[in-house]
Amino acid sequence: MVRPRPAVEALPAYRPGRNPADLARETGVERAVKLASNEVAFPPLPAVVEALAAAAAETNRYPDNGALVLTDALARRYDVHPAQVVTGCGAVMLCQQLAQSFNDPGTSIAFAWRSFEMYPLLAQVAGACSIQVPLVPGRPGGPADTHDLEALAAAVDEGTRVVFVCNPNNPTGTAVRRPELERFLDAVPEHALVVLDEAYREFVTDPDVPDGLELMRGRPNVAVLRTFSKAWGLAGLRVGYLVAEDPAVADAVRRTHVPFSVSMLAQAAAVAALASEDEVRRRCAAVTDERERLTGSLRERGFDVSDSQANFVWLPTGERTAELAAALESRAVITRPFAGDGIRVTVGTPEEDDLFLTALDEVRAGVPVL
Repeated sequence: MVRPRPAVEALPAYRPGRNPADLARETGVERAVKLASNEVAFPPLPAVVEALAAAAAETNRYPDNGALVLTDALARRYDVHPAQVVTGCGAVMLCQQLAQSFNDPGTSIAFAWRSFEMYPLLAQVAGACSIQVPLVPGRPGGPADTHDLEALAAAVDEGTRVVFVCNPNNPTGTAVRRPELERFLDAVPEHALVVLDEAYREFVTDPDVPDGLELMRGRPNVAVLRTFSKAWGLAGLRVGYLVAEDPAVADAVRRTHVPFSVSMLAQAAAVAALASEDEVRRRCAAVTDERERLTGSLRERGFDVSDSQANFVWLPTGERTAELAAALESRAVITRPFAGDGIRVTVGTPEEDDLFLTALDEVRAGVPVL
């Protein structure tokens, strides 16, 4: 009998957010609200739609395996050499390539926990050890929701090859500030690659939260990971990118690239999106304004919600998490529960967020589902 590797057999399946159309049918409502996957609620940018229509006529051909036009556009945008840029089929694929590029069995990947749920899975597949450093309260009396960078630096040992710092952190939305992050980067030994995972960078409004690309410069063991899936509205096309200070790091990641995995449509859409930055900034401002309204509304209801720097908020609901998420789902509102810890709620449209708040009020008041 053919058997997979034990590490693969033990691997839990990734659980994406539920399909709202399926839930609407189950609950007998016209539509369900999905606030689980941190997608933006805006439709694709007009320039993206035009680019997709033009590229569709050429999909009988393979895409450019090196994504040269997109790579050059990103290099110009961030004032780096194209050799420092790697594109991939979403940021998650680049995370996997990082593990493949730098981790042998018996080495380790270090990260805060709870953080992006793929980090421990990547380590497991690579045969590497997971060094998980617990989050700490970001403010006195608050929930444990923020990176403990001092402890994370102390946990890095001779076998550590990759260190992920998710900033802002997914799923808690908190972010570490410049002084703490600079001290951390200076403390990590040169043999460990620090990857600043900035999937939600465009939603940051706190001026004390640094741009990782600025801190990367002059530090050859630092790279920055970003995506077009969130602020740029290309979640359905799967395109992310890594910028490394050391071109040798980028070259190593590029060597584990699955050929042609960034589709022709994704490349064209990403280039068009970059040319629409002003509109993207306006959309991000609308999201962050709504984030503040949603945060205030939850605090008025007694929830201990920390300031988020992403396009979601975090409810530290502890042991009540699964029960609360199920009750919301029965009212056609999909959130993302993390059992025993809390619920992540994507910032939707004002209408969607009001439906969520209404459902939340009904659950807490014990109103039965009709």
